Parts: sequence; C-alpha cells; structure tokens
Amino acid sequence: MRRVGFMLKVRADKMDEYKRQHQAVWPEMLEALRQTGWHNYTLFMRDDGLLFGYFETPESLQAARAGMEQTEVNARWQAFMSPYFEIPEGARPDSLFVELEEVFHLD
Repeated sequence: MRRVGFMLKVRADKMDEYKRQHQAVWPEMLEALRQTGWHNYTLFMRDDGLLFGYFETPESLQAARAGMEQTEVNARWQAFMSPYFEIPEGARPDSLFVELEEVFHLD
C-alpha cells in the first residue's frame, strides 16, 4: 500500500462551512472513494486553512485520482467543493493537490 500526503488551502471565510460539509459527505462519494482505492483517508486543517490530506492506495495519487475521474459523483463533488479552496476559478480541487514526499515512516 502506498501512503500519500497532499496539501491544499481552504479559504479563510469558508473554513467552518468546509468542516460542516465533511461531517456529511455524500454516501455515493464515500463509496466511489473506497471503490477507486482511497483507504484510511484523513483530512487535517490548520487554523489558517492549510489542509493536509492523507490516504493509502494500492498504486499512486495519480492512479487514485484517475479512478475518481471516471465517476460521475466526483465531478459533482469537485464542482461543489471548488468555492471552498484558494484555487483558480473553474479549477477542480483534486487536480491541484500538492503531493508531499514521504521522508519517514514508523510502523
């Protein structure tokens, strides 16, 4: 299993709403993530909106994203979540993940 870490930036004025949306992620989105190899998926957010995401997947971030791109629910979710992020207008948040290099791991 490959461990993946990534970063994005949530807009300061949308942080509370972003957190609320993630208390009720659409069931079909959760199922699509599971089916496309996103395991142990966790999001952490600093008080300035810097978001750190972590998940485990059989192959890579690129393969996991490619699987999600094939699902209709992901297109809807990305459009729904775009206004929450500091990204160019019209961009999909999942296309702008800044992947982090793993430098240490302790089991």
